[in-house]
Amino acid sequence: MKRNELMKPFDLIVVGGGILGTSHALMAARLGKTVALLEKNNRPQSATVRNFGQVVPSGLSGRWHGYGRRSVELYKEIHQEFDITVRAAGSVYVASDAEEWQIAQESAVIFAQKDFPNELLSPEETLARFPYLNEFYIQGSIFFPEDVSVEPDKMVHRLISYSVQKYGLKYQSDSAVVACEPKGDLIEVRTSRNETLQAERVVVCSGSDFNLLFPEIFAQSGLVVSKLQMLQTYPLPQIKMATNVLTGLTLRRYEAFEECPSFMKLSVPAHYVELKKWGIHILFKQANDGSIIIGDSHEYAPATQVHELGFDVKNYINELILDEAERIVNFPVRGIARTWAGYYAQHPDEIFEKEVEPRLQIVTGIGGKGMTSSLGFAEENVGRWFEKAN
Repeated sequence: MKRNELMKPFDLIVVGGGILGTSHALMAARLGKTVALLEKNNRPQSATVRNFGQVVPSGLSGRWHGYGRRSVELYKEIHQEFDITVRAAGSVYVASDAEEWQIAQESAVIFAQKDFPNELLSPEETLARFPYLNEFYIQGSIFFPEDVSVEPDKMVHRLISYSVQKYGLKYQSDSAVVACEPKGDLIEVRTSRNETLQAERVVVCSGSDFNLLFPEIFAQSGLVVSKLQMLQTYPLPQIKMATNVLTGLTLRRYEAFEECPSFMKLSVPAHYVELKKWGIHILFKQANDGSIIIGDSHEYAPATQVHELGFDVKNYINELILDEAERIVNFPVRGIARTWAGYYAQHPDEIFEKEVEPRLQIVTGIGGKGMTSSLGFAEENVGRWFEKAN
């Protein structure tokens, strides 16, 4: 990307090529705005590509549920034009005891009131549809047909390619932004390539990188980083798992189920105590090659102490995950091809948004909601920004 002083500034520069930054770039480009997306690495490689790829409005509440539903619409719309790896096979949450089954039943009523389709399944119906589950684990389940999944290691790269090809997005990798500051009526951005770009507006979607830009703001932000451990088996072609599989631990964790009257009465069974200590809830997702992604755990540190989370993968946590996975499914889960740690930023107020200067905005800390809700959230944001500008 080469720009000289005679060229017009961009309408928007987005810093950070993860799903949150890419979504803002795409939504602005769809409005006909000139947009540059700057990514500090050779390609996005943090939280956006280190997750399950489950796009599950079923797990979200409040405005985020709405953003998730809109994001699913956008994913499907885009996928009709350009393969961004969308699979529309829904999600199932499997209850393993009476308390979890009660939560599932209460949530069915709540989601029906939101006009979000769902179906309660008996143990027999659950096993008939999902024969890879252990019969003794199933108390019942709730199925959400509107949820989708994507391939996390491919989707954002294809979404960027789509944005470049269809809307003329200017995308530049290997371009860490080292400064953003007002210059007259514009915002000036300087990159590690010693380039200077200007825009009417800049939004910083820097994930859990708090050192390059505005470290003093992030230090006081209340942002927390979560470290997750995940595993992936070798391909298991004998297993056909098109649906996202979530479990009783997920019913006890996801915010959507906190709306249920019985949620605050949940006890902690003895075999969940150690899992809860490490923030473990068990999810399964089959990748296109037949391998199964299994996870995950959660360890936390404030933005100023991210180093305390370390770069290591703890075998003890992986063993806890695999032990519980064996309780849930009847296929071999210990043929592990790879395991990794992912890191994402989250905030107690759902997301961190701060206007550093007029038209210079930080938007980060979307937490585990990013893959599900970023497109819908970004569509609302850029619509508001540019409606005001016009």
